[in-house]
Amino acid sequence: MILAAIDIGSNAARLLITETSVYKDGTVDYTKLNLLRIPLRLGFDVFDNGFISDEKKRQLIETLKAYKHLMNIYKVEAVKACATSAMRDASNAPQILAEVKQATGLDIQVISGQEEANIIYETHIAENLSLNKSYLYIDVGGGSTEVTLFSQNHTIFKESFNIGTIRMLRNKVTDEQWDHMKWYIKTHVRDYQPIEAIGTGGNINKIFSISKRKEGKPLPLDLLKDYYKELSYTSIEDRKHLYQFRDDRADVIVPALQVFISVMRWANADEIYVPKIGLADGLIKVLYQERQAKA
Repeated sequence: MILAAIDIGSNAARLLITETSVYKDGTVDYTKLNLLRIPLRLGFDVFDNGFISDEKKRQLIETLKAYKHLMNIYKVEAVKACATSAMRDASNAPQILAEVKQATGLDIQVISGQEEANIIYETHIAENLSLNKSYLYIDVGGGSTEVTLFSQNHTIFKESFNIGTIRMLRNKVTDEQWDHMKWYIKTHVRDYQPIEAIGTGGNINKIFSISKRKEGKPLPLDLLKDYYKELSYTSIEDRKHLYQFRDDRADVIVPALQVFISVMRWANADEIYVPKIGLADGLIKVLYQERQAKA
């Protein structure tokens, strides 16, 4: 079965096309056929002005038309499309999504921060790790950060905070919001030590890539702090030159590191695993489960 997921975030829109294979013992393999990312940066409109501009709307529709063509080429059988923080906050989101539906036939579901955390959890990374530890999923996006605590095969909490990289670049995150996230993390992880972190999102994936760490090996918190200091003292142009960052990565990677470091410090997590998954991977698994339930 070939399935697709579309994740329309505050920084970029992603299309993931996956082939699922079921074995006799019931295990399911998810083979990635294509992953495409377009940096629409809807958050710059929404977090500054409260709505999506005509130009960004045009870019979104053209991107989704291209995604439709790719899905047709791959003979995708079903697609699940979601939009997150920027679309949640956009005053003209209903009109935008109606135009998207008319132009592309795609139904885009705007999901809450809690639903976003639930879908990311569907990747079930922590289930393959030690039962003697607790794991904190941290997903840092352009508009929000989703945090989920998983301990001894149980979900302890899932929470979403309106603290994201584009909001930070636009100075749209208040001290009160930081204080609330700090209080929430410190209070709710207290009884679940020791904790290791699991990081998702393009920024932590990029840090893992430039660190040259072996797959499956965690990044130490001290290394994240070193990257944060180094990148903070370099210009965006220098970051692009030294690390071959794209424009839309070079500016958001520093605030992303600030969030990861802060959450890890508050949770007393000394290292972070980076399995290179994200919301789109969770959407594929949710879609597969939905298809199986209807079969």
